Amino acid sequence: MRLMRLVTWNCNGAFRRKLDMADALEADILVIQECEDPAHSTPAYRDWAGSYAWLGYGKSKGIGIFPRQGQSIEQLNWQAGGFEMFLPVKIADDLQVIAVWTQNASPSSTAYIGQFWHYIQAHRDKFGPRTVIAGDFNSNTIWDKPRRTWNHSTCVDELAAMGFRSMYHLATGEEQGSEAQSTFFLHRSEHKPFHIDYVFAHEAILEDALLSVSVGRYQDWVGSSDHMPIVVDLSLANPR
Repeated sequence: MRLMRLVTWNCNGAFRRKLDMADALEADILVIQECEDPAHSTPAYRDWAGSYAWLGYGKSKGIGIFPRQGQSIEQLNWQAGGFEMFLPVKIADDLQVIAVWTQNASPSSTAYIGQFWHYIQAHRDKFGPRTVIAGDFNSNTIWDKPRRTWNHSTCVDELAAMGFRSMYHLATGEEQGSEAQSTFFLHRSEHKPFHIDYVFAHEAILEDALLSVSVGRYQDWVGSSDHMPIVVDLSLANPR
């Protein structure tokens, strides 16, 4: 077994000014949405980033994966197929991490969770027992459209059939759509809470593993983002 802390956080832009907050999370792997590309940002941000992977629009807004303990990182050449936004990498020749930040699309039936459903269909053969999926899905079961093939619940069910579990729901025992802790506050209002950020891991990783999940507190994070970070501590089963 080995310990790993993975954090996913939609930083709501200007990540170069929020590095101290990210460091305070003491992550082994940071998955950040709405961050700028360090290669086109400040020297301090570039130095902090070290070896990383990034995908985005232009240079100012995208998703980044930042190993924080000197692990190697390799961006995987999976065809996006027009689905946005997904960044698959291999870390330390061992763990496969797929960063998620789903986007709007036309027609609306393919927006957000529809993007993820189509991405699953395109790459399901690549999702393996050492895979973690993390990010801002912009989705929750409460918005399911029952007649639609690819609503939130069908995606969760399909992931479960492939061996993937939501770490938050596994740790808390809560049902999808009945989350007590929110990860997003619309317009940063405490009165408009939603749970739309997730970390899924394959059950092969979790065999006999210890699991701890926490969500950042509104009071601590709302000054920097409308999203709260999800912190997942895993005691990973060794590769077989």
